[in-house]
Amino acid sequence: MRETLYNNDFQGWIEETIHHLENQQFDQLDIQNLIEELAELGRSEKRSLESNLMILIAHLLKLRIQQDVPEAMKGSWYDSVVEHRQRVCKSLRDTPSLKGYLASAIESAYPDARKVAIKEGKLAKFGVRIPPEFDYPPTCPFTLEQLLDEDFMGG
Repeated sequence: MRETLYNNDFQGWIEETIHHLENQQFDQLDIQNLIEELAELGRSEKRSLESNLMILIAHLLKLRIQQDVPEAMKGSWYDSVVEHRQRVCKSLRDTPSLKGYLASAIESAYPDARKVAIKEGKLAKFGVRIPPEFDYPPTCPFTLEQLLDEDFMGG
């Protein structure tokens, strides 16, 4: 029955699992699916952190490398930096254990952030200079402190 509930009514399975835990009915728990869901929850938190870091770093790179773009373009990048930095900080506040993963997450997110910055840079219009790929460093040029500093904008 529990396997069927898990597969057919996930919310019902969650409610049943909470009920069993609250009532210390450990022998009634669907242990295997509970383990898988908890493991996935941890992976999901890490993916979310990496995703927000990727966008944060991409826009910091663009602000550093494409300094000659019109202010309107920079404005949207500034907005993105503020938003994604806030998401990163919220993740770290809500899940403090992610702090130990932060350096690894930055390292993991940087190659994709660099690709995004390069691709978006190539889409420049209205006579905006398209930076060559070698302008984008092969490793993250920002420190952890800079990435988390709400006043740092890539310059």
